[in-house]
Amino acid sequence: MSLAALLRLRDLRYVAAGTLFNSAGNMGELVVLGWLALELTNSPFLVGAALGCRMLPLAFVGVPAGVLADRVPRPRLLLITGAGQALTAAAMGALTLLGVVTLGQLLLLTFAAGAFRGVEHAARQSYAHDVVGAGALVDGLAILGLAMRAGWLVGSLGVGALIAHRGSGEAYLAVAIAYLLGGLALLPARALAPVAVGAPDSLWRGVTGFATAVREDRMLLVLMLLTAGAEVLGFAHQALLPSLSRDVLHTGPEGLGAMSAARAVGGILGLAVSMRGLLGGGGAVFVGVLVAFGASLVALGGAPYVVGFTGVMIVVLAANAAGALADLLAQSLLQLSVPHHLRGRAGGAWVVAIGFAPLGQLQIGALASLLGVSAALGVSGLALVALASATVFFYPRLRAL
Repeated sequence: MSLAALLRLRDLRYVAAGTLFNSAGNMGELVVLGWLALELTNSPFLVGAALGCRMLPLAFVGVPAGVLADRVPRPRLLLITGAGQALTAAAMGALTLLGVVTLGQLLLLTFAAGAFRGVEHAARQSYAHDVVGAGALVDGLAILGLAMRAGWLVGSLGVGALIAHRGSGEAYLAVAIAYLLGGLALLPARALAPVAVGAPDSLWRGVTGFATAVREDRMLLVLMLLTAGAEVLGFAHQALLPSLSRDVLHTGPEGLGAMSAARAVGGILGLAVSMRGLLGGGGAVFVGVLVAFGASLVALGGAPYVVGFTGVMIVVLAANAAGALADLLAQSLLQLSVPHHLRGRAGGAWVVAIGFAPLGQLQIGALASLLGVSAALGVSGLALVALASATVFFYPRLRAL
């Protein structure tokens, strides 16, 4: 199916609009969370802990979220999760404006928002499969990826400016509005496929059945391992952007917003490469993209001292182009590796894998506190290169996927 034909799909437009607003809230929350945590604690390690609280729930809710996405109409789940994330962000905004916010409140509300996000991720991926079908899944997910990165761009720049001129409280309220609009965009969308096949079983049986499938399907397990590695060793670099902006580059919250925007632009460029057919799919390409992702983080570690802020922006852009492609390939390969009635659970597998992100955010924050920001980025990047290379060496079947 051509890109023009995909864009004529009514429900794909609805889910893309919801993705755009939701992602503006998501990136805006990331910017204000990192900045507020740094102001409250003055510790890169605790910034990593705060960002980890966004992702920690995913490891626990991922599989149940996938089961829910196979049993409950997916557009309804997207509406509910958008409203839930809006509520937690609004509460943070109110506490900050009242001047009573504490680190404990920040961590608790961020954790609650992460649980809603886990269900949202599983439902969105499987609903995209419903709308476009298996044959056009990569392009369909790429369209949603572009909408996501466009939302990131708006959210990062907008919230960075809001923090600088109006403060973190109003920035959190803007995040809440974006999340609410993301859920409301799904109101006209339809559930286009049966939610489940056969008689519904219990949520617990759905969870244990998925665990059995992962144990029996080695390829599914390997894909989850690589996805988790990309989160722990690759995407964790975002935890250091507040410290990179304030303590290394001395650019303040607007510099942080600009680097977050560069992440979004890099993702858009990476997905544009995929949509133009300039990059194939499959396991070998996935591994190659992960190697490029890791190498770019090594470069990011040295960039502030060699090429300055402009060079850092370029390296951040390149790193996140590779990261976006890794994300797209991971989602697509996981969705295509399971039968129709387990699509939600394939989305849940991806949620579980990215739920290991707090380990990366804690370790890179700890490394930065001990060795400095540049060394932490270099170690994480080299570890990602080593993981991808070792996986394809010990499991060569991945190259033929």
